[in-house]
Amino acid sequence: MHFHRQPSRLLSLKNRQFRRARLALGAVLFMSLSSTPSFAQAPVANGYRTPPAPIPQILDAAPTPGLSISPDRITMALLGRESMLSIERLAEPELRLAGARINPRTTGPSRERFSNRITLQPVAGGPKREVLLPTGAQLSYFDWSPDSSRLAFANTVENGIELYVLDVRTAQAQRILGAELCATTGTPFRWSPDSRSLIIKRIPTNRGAQPALPKAPSGPIIQENSGRVAPARTYQDLLADAYDEQLFEYYSTSQISRVPAQGGTVEAIGEPGIYTDISISPNAQYLIVTRLKKPFSYLAPASAFAYETAVLNMRGSRVYSVHERKEVVLSPIGRDMVTTEPRGVQWRADAPATLVWAVAVDAGNAKQAAPVRDRVYVLDAPFTAQPRTLIDLDQRFAGITWGSADKALVQSRWSTTERAKTYVLNPAKPSESYLLWDRAAEDRYSNPGAPLTEANGTGQRLLRFAPGGNAIFLSGEGASPKGNYPFLDKLELRKGELAGKPERLWQAADPYFETITALLDENGHRFITRRESPIDAPNYFLRDAKVGSARPLTEFTDPAPQLAGIQRQIITYPRADGVVLSATLYTPPGYDAKRDGPLPMLMWAYPREFRDADAASQITDSPNRFSRPDGSSHLFLLTQGYAILDGPAMPIIGVGDVEPNDTYIEQLVSSAKAAVDKVVDMGVADRDRIGVGGHSYGAFMTANLLAHSDLFRTGIARSGAYNRTLTPFGFQSESRTFWEAQNIYNQMSPFNFAQRINEPLLLIHGVADNNSGTFPIQSERMYQALQGQGATAKLVLLPHESHGYSAKESIQHVLAEMIEWMDRYVKNAPPRATAAK
Repeated sequence: MHFHRQPSRLLSLKNRQFRRARLALGAVLFMSLSSTPSFAQAPVANGYRTPPAPIPQILDAAPTPGLSISPDRITMALLGRESMLSIERLAEPELRLAGARINPRTTGPSRERFSNRITLQPVAGGPKREVLLPTGAQLSYFDWSPDSSRLAFANTVENGIELYVLDVRTAQAQRILGAELCATTGTPFRWSPDSRSLIIKRIPTNRGAQPALPKAPSGPIIQENSGRVAPARTYQDLLADAYDEQLFEYYSTSQISRVPAQGGTVEAIGEPGIYTDISISPNAQYLIVTRLKKPFSYLAPASAFAYETAVLNMRGSRVYSVHERKEVVLSPIGRDMVTTEPRGVQWRADAPATLVWAVAVDAGNAKQAAPVRDRVYVLDAPFTAQPRTLIDLDQRFAGITWGSADKALVQSRWSTTERAKTYVLNPAKPSESYLLWDRAAEDRYSNPGAPLTEANGTGQRLLRFAPGGNAIFLSGEGASPKGNYPFLDKLELRKGELAGKPERLWQAADPYFETITALLDENGHRFITRRESPIDAPNYFLRDAKVGSARPLTEFTDPAPQLAGIQRQIITYPRADGVVLSATLYTPPGYDAKRDGPLPMLMWAYPREFRDADAASQITDSPNRFSRPDGSSHLFLLTQGYAILDGPAMPIIGVGDVEPNDTYIEQLVSSAKAAVDKVVDMGVADRDRIGVGGHSYGAFMTANLLAHSDLFRTGIARSGAYNRTLTPFGFQSESRTFWEAQNIYNQMSPFNFAQRINEPLLLIHGVADNNSGTFPIQSERMYQALQGQGATAKLVLLPHESHGYSAKESIQHVLAEMIEWMDRYVKNAPPRATAAK
């Protein structure tokens, strides 16, 4: 049976490597080169490697359970989680269609990591109750009923996805639907507001067999453009031909249906279709549905396809069409550029059935001046009147939090200048709305936090009001020059001088990092937090701020006691231009710089763009976090005697009309030099034994630092992009196209400077990378460029792995490669004798 084909447009080298990976599931492909030409040409296939102790033991530890709290905040569900996937599971048949990855066996997403256990526990205290589950349970999509009496979840089995409902009173789980859920286009079920039934996406009963692979092509694949400007970012997993279209329709088509919570007759609603979004009105009388239609696109994912967003009644009849797109529409490229289609279509959460959506009234063109950018509309059932304006915005609509008949919060943002606004809206009298905050979006220190919400009786999230109905609660990360100290505030919604000035109810304090999970009373005195410290594993606590008490609700233990005692501190240091930078420094247990001297070090970073130098200088971490690595984390090198400089700030700043990337290389090298100078001055590292690494855009950074500086002995670049001409319509926060900024694209591409990389470079990439722009060919061509220049480099291609790495075998191999590379070229490297760039 045909499940996956590499698109013909991928180069033959990749096809050969992918086929080889499919045939040798236990193999990792790597190529290594040095200055010896004969060795440089030799591809080697080895089995998966295992990193040194205690890393395998840490990776094998059971993951800490997740937690879900019922809407009435009476019951907690502790959700046990699977450990890492196996390479066999990752290698299962997979369809890559229209930007989605589908398991054809289950009609759901592939590569899922499931929960496997449910334990119910009262928030107020009492015995835990273990829920009896089917053998080999693979659970996902947990959803509480609005009345908190039940918890629905999906169970993936060999031939599909089942639907279960757990009765909280009895702790008994009942299967109410067999392997019939369709989860290829998102969450396959939602509770009805009355808690008596669920609206589901079901595999059509008459679906039949998968379309057969044609024995021969029916003709060439043709795409044509007739003068329309249609730039498109680079995407993975796109449709490639007519057969892909058939497969996409087959696996994505579902039948909207209603199933009783106790099980029973399933009632179909409307006709089958490719439904991506379904939202139930608060009065349970209507559905907002988005249904994909042809034409499809071979240049963009499903979000670009034709579609219709409409309102259906519960018989499946269309009662209102919000918008119909009749052709493929590519998202405009550039900051604040949008289409003129309705966006953010939703139900008003505090009304029975009122539609809300936003539309750009500036033609979606952020480059032209306009007093109004977006307009928010509302329309009440039965949807026969004309939509009325709720609010006009001079920025792009960014969301709305509903509260009551006369109070809601509207958010807007303008990315071009990184400004954000929040308005207090009176839905009954929109003219009485007023501005609450107008702030720099990048300024973490002044961030007032996010409003806390609670679910009402129909499951709608509304603002949590204090007594009197005029004050709301805010929770934020509490960023400050000392680090992050999360808080809980109460804010009276009022105009005038006191507008936007909150009352602090509680804030985390040393030695803990503690965040608000749920508010339990109307005064903001009792709440649940998640608390941790450098020596205490994260656990949940019931707090009473009025009396200062904190009672533990969970007793999760240290998943990696082998790392107990690692030392962690936030350090700050200036860049040459005066920008103050920060990083988190980790050292092994018991290390003392004065006694033990400098350590070999790995710096692991990720550049970020800023519009404000002060914001770029702000601390982004907390000194009180509990740090334990998992997955392929670079922090595992702590177990091998390395110091780690984690997240050293690499801000790329552009002010006014100057784009950040106009001076990318200069700022990047300056930031890296400042970090190196700091750790050397501290006596923690010496200049001859520091390596640099990063993942994705951090890999791009790594190659650039090796090309344009001699600060590091080696580099580790994972899943990166190195030739920006292969992402010609923008990347990261760069909104200019290659043709608008050719010099910038060329200067930023380390591929163009491969001849200057005279330090060893380890390249690692997943063969099935699905991230926009980071095609595996980026690493393959970078390796070939280094090979052609006689550099020292190694390329590791991980079969079946995506942008992040999932399989235990892959993760262990990546860590083994990283440690071996750092040992050879940093820890045990002789003094360097390389001419400066």
